[in-house]
Amino acid sequence: MSLYDLAIAFLRSGLMGYGGGPSVIPLIRYEAVEKYRWMSDDEFGDVLALANALPGPIATKMAAYIGYRVKGWPGAAVAVLAHIVPSAVAMIALVGSLAALQGVAVVRGMIRAVSPVIGVMLAVMAVEFFRKAWRGMGAAWATGLTALSLVTVAVAGMHPALVIAAFLAGAWGKVTLERRGGRRGDVSPPQSTEHSDDSRLAMEGEGQGKR
Repeated sequence: MSLYDLAIAFLRSGLMGYGGGPSVIPLIRYEAVEKYRWMSDDEFGDVLALANALPGPIATKMAAYIGYRVKGWPGAAVAVLAHIVPSAVAMIALVGSLAALQGVAVVRGMIRAVSPVIGVMLAVMAVEFFRKAWRGMGAAWATGLTALSLVTVAVAGMHPALVIAAFLAGAWGKVTLERRGGRRGDVSPPQSTEHSDDSRLAMEGEGQGKR
């Protein structure tokens, strides 16, 4: 893969990612997972979860990570610039006429037409991540944690980063406990000295009988 491929991929996601933030993630996923195959779908989900827990724009963090993974620091710089420069240039060009465009019926119609498409893309990605969780941890855990996430984020209004951090801490604690339990189970109980002495005497007696 070349820097040109990185630039084209994130130029497309930057130009077509209406609304920014979560709405551009399906576009980045398509470029990184399906088109160029820079990473697997599972790894993309893990990186997305960590990016949500870190401060800053999520799309920029994803571009920096994927670019660095593909081509090191030059790749990270190219991916970030290709992703943010078109939007920055467009904002500078349109800032003078922004107030006038807000009341134009054509612009309002374009915004309304694009919104359902973004919703469908996000829904498809959510279903794919749920299937991944279903395969990885089973139906009960996947359904329970999904419901808990929905309640804490959508109903209780908790920040997604806090929910992700709590889930990561819980997973780390579960793995740690399982490892400790496995180590304890591997330790065989020591044999008693009396039993060892009896076995040794029996073997010596058999040896003498053969002689």
